[in-house]
This record gives sequence, structure tokens and C-alpha cells, in this order.
Amino acid sequence: MLDTARADGDPAPAAPQAGDPPPGRLVVQRGPFTGPTALVPEDLYAEVLRGAARRDRDRDRIELGPATLVSTNTYWGRLHATYWQRWTAVPEVRVTLRASGRGRVWLMASDTNKVARAVGVAEIDRSGTTDTTVELTGAIDRFLDGGGMWLELGTDTGSMTVSDVEWAVQVPHPARPTTITICTYNRVEDCLNTLQALLDDPVARERVGPVRVVDQGSDPLEARDRFATIAAGFGEQLVYLRQPNLGGAGGFTRGLYEATAGAPDDDHDVLLMDDDVLLDPEIVVRLTGFAACTTHPTIVGGQMLNLLHPGHVHITAEYAEPERLRVGRPIPGALEEGFLLGRDERLLPIVQERRVDTEYNGWWSCLIPAPVVRAIGYPLPLFFQWDDVEFGYRAREHGFPTVSLPGAGVWHADFGWKDWDEWHRYFNQRNGLITAALRTGFDRRTVTGTVVELLAQYLVAMQYGLAATLLTAVEDFLEGPAILDDGSAAAAARIRAIRAAYPETTAVPITEAGLDPRESVVHLAGHTPSKMVRTWLKRAVLQASGRVPFRSGMVPAGEAHWWHVALFERAIVTDMAETGVRIRTRDRERLRELAVRGVRTVRRLHTEGPEAARRWKAAEPRLTARETWTRLFDATPGS
Repeated sequence: MLDTARADGDPAPAAPQAGDPPPGRLVVQRGPFTGPTALVPEDLYAEVLRGAARRDRDRDRIELGPATLVSTNTYWGRLHATYWQRWTAVPEVRVTLRASGRGRVWLMASDTNKVARAVGVAEIDRSGTTDTTVELTGAIDRFLDGGGMWLELGTDTGSMTVSDVEWAVQVPHPARPTTITICTYNRVEDCLNTLQALLDDPVARERVGPVRVVDQGSDPLEARDRFATIAAGFGEQLVYLRQPNLGGAGGFTRGLYEATAGAPDDDHDVLLMDDDVLLDPEIVVRLTGFAACTTHPTIVGGQMLNLLHPGHVHITAEYAEPERLRVGRPIPGALEEGFLLGRDERLLPIVQERRVDTEYNGWWSCLIPAPVVRAIGYPLPLFFQWDDVEFGYRAREHGFPTVSLPGAGVWHADFGWKDWDEWHRYFNQRNGLITAALRTGFDRRTVTGTVVELLAQYLVAMQYGLAATLLTAVEDFLEGPAILDDGSAAAAARIRAIRAAYPETTAVPITEAGLDPRESVVHLAGHTPSKMVRTWLKRAVLQASGRVPFRSGMVPAGEAHWWHVALFERAIVTDMAETGVRIRTRDRERLRELAVRGVRTVRRLHTEGPEAARRWKAAEPRLTARETWTRLFDATPGS
């Protein structure tokens, strides 16, 4: 984890408080009982522990039969009070709901060790169809290390209906207005679905000002009839911008750029959102509500839930190791690929009970306060990959924390089902080096050792295109800041052209691979070697000499370790998405060519790397300046 302590020890500037008129109570969380679609497990919102309950598709109503107990101690159902006590000065939360029938409503709380306690209870005895308003209050005062609050609904002999659950707090200072920016590139239906979900939730829509769509694709949203219908529903609230492709960095920065275009008093916070997510608009209420209450400007991130496996959360708090080109590392105590519908060893729900503070948040959904942009500048023009990581660490250096808020997530394509050997790996590796130059001491032994290790593994695993991708990334990093002058648009096209010369970089459907059953027997990997360096030397000799044990065979995606694939003349490897295969074939000439180039590039990195890092650091003020982005946006027609 990176040390981002401020050299001068000054804290980030506080949000205005003294003399501000109290703006009143703000709903910071609603209580839906089911998800935005039937594809989302209902138990992520509320769980029927015994008996029977019926949930309405309008989401905010549940009917309990006799002898029924329902708990909202779930991912979406609980208020994660530990984050509220740590990052806000809110003293209490008030829960209101409508209820009819006969039963009880408990306001429950937990501590760091998941031990539950009741902090309030209401008896419901309303016969017929009339309902009553129930109000319960819980102090946010004993949750500093962990714990949360939730509702439990119970009946004995009667039935009960509960609806319209809201969690509200007293806002300590006036909130800045918030805009939404959705960056999209040729994912028309996904983006339209996201817009439709927001349009269908008037409460979430009212929490934000303009909804800005930055369309960078060749298949524009505005060409679809459905877009016209959605745009009419939004009216002037929807702002549609077209610009050539500057990657996610360019699309999201356009939103930050527009939101801070005037005087500081006119600034808007910006909620960034990917186009291809499954959206529950409740996240808009929760991120804006939390951001309005923090004691000083704080980046508030939504978490990533897995779209293919919607009951799982990706990581609840993470850090990066730029010098090792590693990103998405779970902070100790965080849930990693956590199964939110499961039970722990004590048969208690799997939730983020202990508070774990993240070091940055991905921009699949992330609220960035305008004062942060004013203080630290705009994102780097990196195209995509590491732009969110670098910005988060830069904010930390200036005293602005990031909170990855449990109970506020979007469903995004599972990272574990994306193959590593793709064209955008260039940006992952190049931008990781740039981040190391800007945000670390750039230890050249660590950086060089990391590149050597990756290159060595790629070569013996017959991933020649991936090796060429890595070497191109290192060489471009050494070229210096000028490679970002066009926002990396040319680099995106160039790396695709480079990789096109390597057949194994492309997945083909199994039906088109022309496989002979005699040469496509599945081979599993076996035990992990205990001495990796010695193992690599042996595999390198096998690959260079051609004396490999297996001429051909199939390797499942989860078994495609470099030390296993290196045993083949031809390895038919399942793509991580499991939609096809990648055929890796030993090529002695390419192995020699890339090895020679690799030695030369690694030597350059070791000798020239520190000076390149200094040039990157010197260029940081220019790269993050508004003028740089003005030039990039003005240079692109249609902006």
C-alpha cells in the first residue's frame, strides 16, 4: 500500500459549516425489498428468515404472512453505520416507514464482531387497510471500528404490510449540486438501459442536476429511436455530447471539466458512471447522501457487484502497487469476491461488518467533489486503465480520502471472466509505470524486476503478442510525457495493429478451431512448483530447444499457468470468458526476436527509468491542467 502522507501535514480543506443555514433532513437511503430486475437475487435486499412474505415489483412494499420474520441485514438492506461514524459528524439516523396489520418492527444494530442488539421497536396493530407511520431513531455512536443497522419485521398470528422505508439524517451543511456523467463507447443498448433505469426513478433523478452522456463511439446513441424517447423523458436534464474516442479518461474528464467550467461557487460534484452496468438508481441516493454529510470533501465510490454472478461483490476496499504493476489488491479485512448470499462459520450473514478503508475506487460508479478537482487538477490523459487509481492516490496525497461505500453498488462485467491477453493490457502496463513515476519513489530494481518477471513468463507460455505489448508499453513510458499529447488515441490504434501480427491474441470459437480430437486432449496443471526460478529455466530450455513433453493439448482457462503451458508445442487454451479458445504455438524465431528486444528494453528501463520518472513528475502540472484538456477537446470535432 502506498504512503501518501502529506509532507506539510496540512489536512484537506473542510467543507463550509460555520454560519451555514441548516438545510434540514435528507433521505440518505431507501429500503427496497427487491432488486431492479428479477435477475438480481431478492435476498441482497431483504431475507425471509422464516414464514412467507410477498414482495411487490414496485420494490418498496412487502407483505408478511403469519409467523414470519424478515431481516434487512443484507448488502442493500442495512445502513453501514461504521462508515457514517468515521467519515461524517451525523449523530443519529431516523428510520420512517408505513405499516398496517399486526406485528413488530425492530431497529437492530451490530458491533464489530457481528453481535446484534435491538435499539428500537414499534408495535403495529392496525386492522383493515389503513396504515400508520412508524418512526425509529438510532444513534450513530458505537460503530467506529465496525457495525451497522437494519430492520427486522416480524408477525405472530396476524399479517403485516410494510412499505416506503426511508433512512434520513440531519445534513450538517448545504450540499453542492451533483451532476451525472456517463461515458459510453459503442454500447448503445447498455447505455440506454442505464438511462432508462435512472429515468424511471424520479426520486433518484431529483437528487442530481444535469445527466451528461459523453458519447465517443462510432455507433451513436442519438441515431436510435429509443434514445429520442428517453431524451424526451429527461427533457433539459439530459445533456448529450459527442466527441472522438479519448477513452474512459477523456469521457469522464469531460464531465469534471464541464462541472467546473465557471466560478467555484457554481461548481457541481460529479457522479461518474460506466455505460455497461446494471443500475439500481438507489446508488444515486446513497452516494449523494453520504457525500453531503462528510466532514470534508471526500471521494465516495460505489462498489462493483459481479454482473455474471450478481450475488458476489468484487472487492470492498483495495489498493495498488504501481511499481509492481499490480492493481485491485484487497486491503486486509475487505471482502474479495465475497458471496453476499452466504453465511460465515457462525451462520451469520456475510457483510462488510468491520470498516475497511480503501485507497481508491474504480470509476464504474464514483462521486468526485468539485473541490477535489480544484485542488489537485484533472485526471491524466491516459485513455483508460489506472486513470482512476492515479487520481485517487493524488487526492490522498492532498488530504482527500476515498470511501468505498458498502450497500451502494452497480453490477459490472466480472473481471475474472476477462482474458488478460487483450489490447488494453498495453494501457494497464504503460499507465502503471506512469503512476509509479508520479506517485511512488520509482524503485528501479522493483520496477525492472517486475518487467523481467512478466516478460519471462509470457515468452515461455508462448504469449508472444502479450510480450510485444509489454515491451511497447515500457518503450513508450521511456519516451516520456509527449506520448500523451493526443490523449493516447494514436496509441490505442497502434497497439491493436501490433497485436494483429500474433494469432494467439485472438480467441476463436471452438467450432472454428479445426481441432483434431487426438491432438486436443485436456491436460491439467498439477501441483504448483516450489522453486519458480529453477522451473522457469527448465521451461525456457524446453521452449528454445523444442524438446517439450506434449506436442498438442487443451488447457482449461484456470489451468493456463505459464509453467504448465510451457510444456507444449501447441497449447489450445480456453479463453477466460469461456467463449472460445486461443491457440498458442511455439515459434522459435519469435521467441529469439522478443528475447533480444526484451534484453535491450529492460536495460534501457534500468538505466533510463529514473530520469524518465523525473520527466513525468515535472510534466504532471501540465498534464493535469485544464488547459491540456481544453486543447484535447477543442482538437476534436463535434465536441
